[in-house]
Amino acid sequence: MLAGLMNLGRACWQPSSSRYGHSGADAVGRQDGLLWYKDIGHHLNGEFSMAVVQANSLLEDQSQVESGPLSSLESGPHGTFVGVYDGHGGPETSLYVNEHLFHHLKRFSTEQQSMSADVIKKAFQATEEGFLSLVAKQWPVKPQIAAVGSCCLVGVICGGNLYVANLGDSRVVLGRLVRATGEVLAIQLSVEHNASVESIRQELYSIHPDDPQIVVLKHNVWRVKGIIQVSRSIGDVYLKKAEFNREPLFSKFRLREPLKRPILSGEPSIHVQALQPYDQFLIFASDGLWEHLSNQEAVDIVRRHPRNGSARRLVKAALQAAAKKREMRYSDLKKIDRGVRRHFHDDITVVVVFLDSNLAGGAAASSFRNPAVSVRGGGISVRPSSLAPCATLPELG
Repeated sequence: MLAGLMNLGRACWQPSSSRYGHSGADAVGRQDGLLWYKDIGHHLNGEFSMAVVQANSLLEDQSQVESGPLSSLESGPHGTFVGVYDGHGGPETSLYVNEHLFHHLKRFSTEQQSMSADVIKKAFQATEEGFLSLVAKQWPVKPQIAAVGSCCLVGVICGGNLYVANLGDSRVVLGRLVRATGEVLAIQLSVEHNASVESIRQELYSIHPDDPQIVVLKHNVWRVKGIIQVSRSIGDVYLKKAEFNREPLFSKFRLREPLKRPILSGEPSIHVQALQPYDQFLIFASDGLWEHLSNQEAVDIVRRHPRNGSARRLVKAALQAAAKKREMRYSDLKKIDRGVRRHFHDDITVVVVFLDSNLAGGAAASSFRNPAVSVRGGGISVRPSSLAPCATLPELG
């Protein structure tokens, strides 16, 4: 993959569909037009469901489920890793994260012989530094890669604990059973780094007190420097390193004033909590889902139907909502090709992870050994559409 990313002679990087080869008997997905899905699979702590629908000319969402050893030591931690990577400006960063973040996590977990928030933070940092090095190498012939980035949402279930780390505006929601009523409540576990959130704008103002234009309301949308909605990401080095915010980068990405300090951050928000027997499932999704469904609506859809096909069901509900907003039929929306489809909805990635309480505890999980599972979501060819040449970067956000 790295060799492919660094093929400097090509005008646009075009991974083949074989890039999405899955390993393990548990890892077969299906494709239906622009939709890829895996209706049910098994992980160390229960079952999971995945689905990805493409809207952009190049698929910018990437995702993965890794279950089994979380280090290189047999005696090391075992558990389940979930990653949702929502790229912007192109697919390079999300693909890079999909290939490297989990391997970094295993490396640091091996060094510490345990799972911790510090291990996850170091894995994010190493991934960020690796992509920065890649940008520096490609800059002389492919400078626009400096304006490519990715949100990064990670969940790790290990030893009876749930670790959630997030950069950007993807979201994880927990479905928790209320025993007294039988209801399943939606509990958001991730912090969203989006300039539309008042607390994020205040955070940016406090970090950049000398810059009253650090966030700008543009076309009724708050954007950092009037360019991008997210305040944290992997990549987007043009807003982190001054040497990449200059010609020949496209003028719409270049700042008028010199970049004195990083504007965007690559440090994730991390949340850790012990899993409880009444914690039933987790919904990890890129913001393409949450644009159309509320937290509780998504939880209700999962709760009211069989586990099989949960992620695909959520994607369909979001597409139906998108069609309704445009006063069109869902069947007609499905006929619209990628590229043009982006005018109706974003790429959408959903991973639903079911938590079986008899496996969630540390002792039970450590004694339960399924074959390792590795699934990459989005088995869709991402060759450019003739309607949108890859040389044209979409508006960020």
